[in-house]
Amino acid sequence: MAPDGLRDGIAGLVTRVPTALGDAAFELKVFNEVGLIRPMRPDKLARVAERYIRWGAAPALGSTANAITHPESTAIIDEAGALTWEETHCRSNALARALRAEGIRLGDGVAVMCRNHRYFIEATMACSKLGALALYLNTAFAGPQLVDVMDREQPKAMIYDQEFTELLSDIKGDLTRYVAWEDEVDEVDETTVEQLISHADSDDDLEAPPEHGRYIILTSGTTGTPKGAQRGQPEGLSSLAALLSKIPRRYGETAMIAAPLFHSWGFLHFILSLPTVATMVLRPRFDPEDTLRATAEHRARVLAVVPVMMQRIIALPEEIKRRYDLSSLEVTAASGSSLPGELATKWMDEFGDNLYNLYGSTEVAWASIATPEDMRAAPGTAGRPPRGTVIRIVDENDNDVPVGETGRIFIGNQLAFEGYTGGGNKEHLGDLLSSGDVGHFDEDGRLFIDGRDDEMIVSGGENVFPREVEDLLADHEAVDEAAAIGVDDEDFGQRLMAFVVKADGKDVSEDDLKGYVKQNLARYKVPREIVFVDELPRNATGKVLKRELAERQHAD
Repeated sequence: MAPDGLRDGIAGLVTRVPTALGDAAFELKVFNEVGLIRPMRPDKLARVAERYIRWGAAPALGSTANAITHPESTAIIDEAGALTWEETHCRSNALARALRAEGIRLGDGVAVMCRNHRYFIEATMACSKLGALALYLNTAFAGPQLVDVMDREQPKAMIYDQEFTELLSDIKGDLTRYVAWEDEVDEVDETTVEQLISHADSDDDLEAPPEHGRYIILTSGTTGTPKGAQRGQPEGLSSLAALLSKIPRRYGETAMIAAPLFHSWGFLHFILSLPTVATMVLRPRFDPEDTLRATAEHRARVLAVVPVMMQRIIALPEEIKRRYDLSSLEVTAASGSSLPGELATKWMDEFGDNLYNLYGSTEVAWASIATPEDMRAAPGTAGRPPRGTVIRIVDENDNDVPVGETGRIFIGNQLAFEGYTGGGNKEHLGDLLSSGDVGHFDEDGRLFIDGRDDEMIVSGGENVFPREVEDLLADHEAVDEAAAIGVDDEDFGQRLMAFVVKADGKDVSEDDLKGYVKQNLARYKVPREIVFVDELPRNATGKVLKRELAERQHAD
């Protein structure tokens, strides 16, 4: 007889075989529908297979493989022009070699503060080829936040757009700096990314690092300093298949990525553009009419947005919207903040039933996806979890709540983050992570988000915690105390509303305090309204009764 250990191992393998076969069949079905399974010359197939073994499912693989299979296809269209996949691959090869010559090694951090353009993509690919750690900085952060993040993360180099030079001037330490997008070519003091690329060898592929590169996407934070959520690359292709089964990206399409690339949602669409060999249309700043124009001009099949962008596009005058032919648009992919049912319905009524809404977070990646059919049947739904994702909604005792009842949301999948870079993690329930939200399922298994399980609000796709703004306002010389609550906002979903008690003998205006917040925090944390009151309502223990503030706001 076989030893117990061997017998148990064989039994475990046997029980996993049906699941593995089912996963493989699912992946083949999805990839065939997407168009990823197609005839290929044997020599190219062998080269791509070798690169996959070498790089795994890393951005470096997309760069390398697409340069082999589609060297002349357009990879990027930005305000500087167009780049093919071969050009993008060669340029990122050169950038990786130049960074290595500058001392960047395996595991070293490279901070990237770039808007949507070629240098963000090339920096990401170069870090992947080096096995470096890419740290993506939010372009809306204020100077003090950036200083805090850089002090904590300690990257070795920084790649940034020239417009952020002054904002980054307070960052100290032995940090090598490279300018990416140049506004005034003759006024750049630092070495530019373009110079690095032009002076390095670009032809031969780099050897794969012994460890794959990683990346950090920052949360907005529940305290003063944004947290870093670190991720590596997923194992295998099941996560990719699960997502593509819900959001129908297609081989060879063009994608207008309006969502910021530093945000997990925009970054995801960059990643999806690699296996689909998609053309990425990028613009450094969002403008509603320009987004429509670029979508129409390049016959984009996909538009990746956050809901506030949809709101601003819909708000355009009818004569402007009628100028642009959007008949090519088959997928409007939205995420980053709550998508009101009314907005979803308006979008589909105007632009067709092409809207897909993803619910997730920086920490848990995706949780559920609503298709146009879901949103027509149940406006406001966050949809259903894709294959491989588990959602539980539990009460205060961690027991599952009945259908229709609200509880805390916990999520599990292969893409959950590995913990915050500064230490700590989200609350766990077994293998599942808390999303920080509360919600419920309907009878058809659709998820609905009912709010936050704390005071955090989501404004324009970014998390905002009132305490941070309260503490800042209270530090102002003309303020005695302050409290903030979340209120609905037509453009951003939610914004803060602050209540301020002035210090005796001091005078300050609402605009003064808004400007003060803007100087110290990201712009999406500036209160929509600041109300001056004689005192804040408190309970017997001195805690501010924010419920009464909310009732006062609704009464007004």
